[in-house]
Amino acid sequence: MAFTRSNKLLQPTVMKQIIKRCSSLGKKNEYDIHNLPADVPKGHFPVYVGKNRVRYVVPISLLSNPEFQCLLQRAEEEFGFEHEMGLTIPCEEDVFRSVTSVMLRRSRSMIF
Repeated sequence: MAFTRSNKLLQPTVMKQIIKRCSSLGKKNEYDIHNLPADVPKGHFPVYVGKNRVRYVVPISLLSNPEFQCLLQRAEEEFGFEHEMGLTIPCEEDVFRSVTSVMLRRSRSMIF
């Protein structure tokens, strides 16, 4: 699977909408006092990946990554952002884990 770099990155307003939409996801009656899913740590959001829609919780910092933005654009094209399942990434699970792992390692190495 190859990722092509888009000429246009997601606009900040679209990113905010994604975060707002994702932060409202979670299982019924499992919300904290701020009406956010209790099982999603602050600074993270859930995504659903693959044919089985396996749930992953990823850091919000990935939203600024061009490769992750490519995944989000594919998700928007295939599913849109307004559906009941939450943010669904059209990607095989092993590819998603591999790509996000590289992104996270790269972002950690830039910090130090």
